[in-house]
Amino acid sequence: MCCCVAAEAQITEIVRAPNGKPDLTGIWAGPGFAHTGSEFDNPAAALYTNDNMAPFVNAGESRLYRPQSGDLRIDDPTAICLPNGLTRQIPSPYPQHWIQTDDLLVILYEYMHFFRTIPIGAPNRAHADITEATYMGDSIAWWEDDTLVIDTIGLKAWVLDAYHPEDGSSRWHSDQTHVVERITVTDGMNASYNVTINDPAIFTAPWTQPWQMQRKPNWKLFEFICEDNNRCEGGVCEASDVQVE
Repeated sequence: MCCCVAAEAQITEIVRAPNGKPDLTGIWAGPGFAHTGSEFDNPAAALYTNDNMAPFVNAGESRLYRPQSGDLRIDDPTAICLPNGLTRQIPSPYPQHWIQTDDLLVILYEYMHFFRTIPIGAPNRAHADITEATYMGDSIAWWEDDTLVIDTIGLKAWVLDAYHPEDGSSRWHSDQTHVVERITVTDGMNASYNVTINDPAIFTAPWTQPWQMQRKPNWKLFEFICEDNNRCEGGVCEASDVQVE
């Protein structure tokens, strides 16, 4: 998950690109980490919290919470190597490599080797025509002063996060979801990462989950191949080596 060395360089000043905007280029520990401020960090899948959610529309709660079905495509699709997708990818406990130019942001996720290419341009411009909903949707970005805004539509109905209580249920957003990510660098090492979800099929109003991310200058992305050592191929799970006597 990371390249561990004796000491991690601390960046105190906000790094800026030649155009004057904060430069997000580098490896980041996203919301799925404790953000220790050191080389070593504690990964744990972060969840969207109920207290931040807006009230439900009629029958919205039953659309969000899906009871255990016995079908991993519903209970936990990533167990059969299907993509995390948005919005679950954002708080996954794996590093993210952000690459920023004046007119493009590329986010490389270690988990599932997924990526996003996001054009940066004029605020609130129109998206491309959406011909088919996808796991990551169609994202565009713009700057509001020193805050980078990423606006995403065209998402297929998919898993909201890694919510798996004892009853085995999961949480899903609908295909009407509109996601806005707002990233504001607060110092050389840290940034606030607020995610606003507007899903009129489930909630009466948009709501925001406040998160953070932290720069990790000495980390690198490692290869992640789900299909290697996939113990749940086709939804039929086998015990791992440590479970076998």
